[in-house]
Amino acid sequence: MQATAYTYDAESRTGSVLLDDGTPVPFDAPAFDAGGLRLLRPGQRVRIELEDTKITLVTLQTF
Repeated sequence: MQATAYTYDAESRTGSVLLDDGTPVPFDAPAFDAGGLRLLRPGQRVRIELEDTKITLVTLQTF
């Protein structure tokens, strides 16, 4: 699933994304770490994986 990075705190490695319908969904440090990213900027397109309603992976969207 695709989303847009909305908030990100580099110290805690947590933040939120906006789904394409505008719904904000938070993610925690383990979801950020699973994607192998070092930094995330608001506005970046990302790929996320959800388990129930919890984000388990945040990574950059590649084509």
